[in-house]
Amino acid sequence: MNIVTTSSRGQIVIPKNIRNELKIGPGKRLLIKIEEAHAIIMPLPDDPVEHFCGYFKDRSSLTKALLDERQKDRARE
Repeated sequence: MNIVTTSSRGQIVIPKNIRNELKIGPGKRLLIKIEEAHAIIMPLPDDPVEHFCGYFKDRSSLTKALLDERQKDRARE
């Protein structure tokens, strides 16, 4: 467990072992959120588009579902 101290400006230093493990370097963007009185710090991907590319490939396609519905509507008309 690592313990850090806040500066007078509210800044903290993330310990080196944690920075290395999470690949946090200079200029890295981090997300900080509050969950049940805890602060959670998560590194954001450098390229969000590339990171999420293919994210939904194993799930059903909403585009295909929409096209199927439109085809059924045309058949009813």
